[in-house]
Amino acid sequence: MQTKKIKNYRWLVLTFLVLATTFNYLDRQILGLLKPVLEHEFTWTETDFAYMVMAFTGAYAVGLVSWGWLIDRIGAKTGYCIAVSTWSIMSMVHAAARSALGFGLARIGLGLTEAGNVPAGMKTIAEWFPKKERAFATGLFNAGTSAGIIIALLLVPLILNTFGWHEVFIITGMFGFIWLLGWLIIYDTPAKSKRLTQEEYTYIHEDQQPGSKPLASAATVKIKWFKLFSFPQTWAFITGKILLDPIYWFFMFWLPSYFAFSFDLNMKELSPELMVIYTMTVVGSVGGGYFSSWLIQRGWPTLKARKFALLLFAVLELTVLLAQYATNAWMIVGILSFTLAIHQAWSTNIFTLVVDLFPKQAVSSVTGIGAMSGAVGGMLFPLFVGYILDRYKLSGHLADGYNLLFLICGFTYLFAWCIIHLLTRKSQVVALSDITSTPDVTHQNT
Repeated sequence: MQTKKIKNYRWLVLTFLVLATTFNYLDRQILGLLKPVLEHEFTWTETDFAYMVMAFTGAYAVGLVSWGWLIDRIGAKTGYCIAVSTWSIMSMVHAAARSALGFGLARIGLGLTEAGNVPAGMKTIAEWFPKKERAFATGLFNAGTSAGIIIALLLVPLILNTFGWHEVFIITGMFGFIWLLGWLIIYDTPAKSKRLTQEEYTYIHEDQQPGSKPLASAATVKIKWFKLFSFPQTWAFITGKILLDPIYWFFMFWLPSYFAFSFDLNMKELSPELMVIYTMTVVGSVGGGYFSSWLIQRGWPTLKARKFALLLFAVLELTVLLAQYATNAWMIVGILSFTLAIHQAWSTNIFTLVVDLFPKQAVSSVTGIGAMSGAVGGMLFPLFVGYILDRYKLSGHLADGYNLLFLICGFTYLFAWCIIHLLTRKSQVVALSDITSTPDVTHQNT
């Protein structure tokens, strides 16, 4: 029986990537949203919570580099199956925790398993989208991070009021297994997919050299993993992740607590303030990818377009400094909505640099390395956050502690851009032959 061909099949594949990221961040965000409830039940300090965040991000860092290496070898289909099923289980394990240590151990398991999403997703985008569409596709993929938080804001109060905090972890953890069934049905690489039309296959590979062969499989191409560290392109991506991922994680894990302190936010009720903020991050993620792609379509060189977009977003991010002058909750909502949207626009273009500067066979490995670096920063920054907030809380000036953190966040983007610019002034696409132990099969004539 012949399989029906589907036009624009790549967008169906991307839909599953967005859903995977949505469920990934849904499971990740729940502890932050339940923090006001759980810290009352278990008498946590800010530093206790910081250690839990550190446990997650430390495990996430180890997981990212491991998953990046693994997915470049076993492929995105199998890698996603393993990652989604294991992180869904680890999310549900949180329901069994009865102490700060128990939650910390559950966070370690979640961090190790959730790390598979980014390398698998970026590899899939590199395989399924031509260069001119990758930033937009990455923006949609990255928008899943915000969508997951928005869904968490809707579901957590509902489940918490109907059942309890244990059921929040159990019910949301089940979503990943529903996704898994669909993924097994719809996904394969473009070269193997029976639902892909010849026209779309040709379109996907239009940026390959004329007469080149299809991409070599993971089994025939062996990436020299440590060789990747010799390229300034790798270090540019590392810089963008290690300095700025911790900022988003700070807002993701501490923003509910900030609103609870400053404006008496009750996590047992729906929070329109947080809903607006995280909804705007979706706009930033998609818009940031569209903006640099628009510049490329107007004739800008690819790298110049990405770096200009990053510079613009770094300047706009300085608006977070206005948060200290806000006098009511909705002024803060307006400021943070804009700055978090800009962060997601920045993040989209940082991810797209990888697929611009590296061959597709190495995308998961480089993504894993950079994302691991971001997780290392995310592991250390919470300790600083916990120290600052506990210190200012003891002095009765907790608001000043948050203002100091906003100040640091605002200037970090410009600092990171300067380093990225210096590292990529002479950058070209890394040749596959420079990082593999096998011939560059993508550039051999038929």
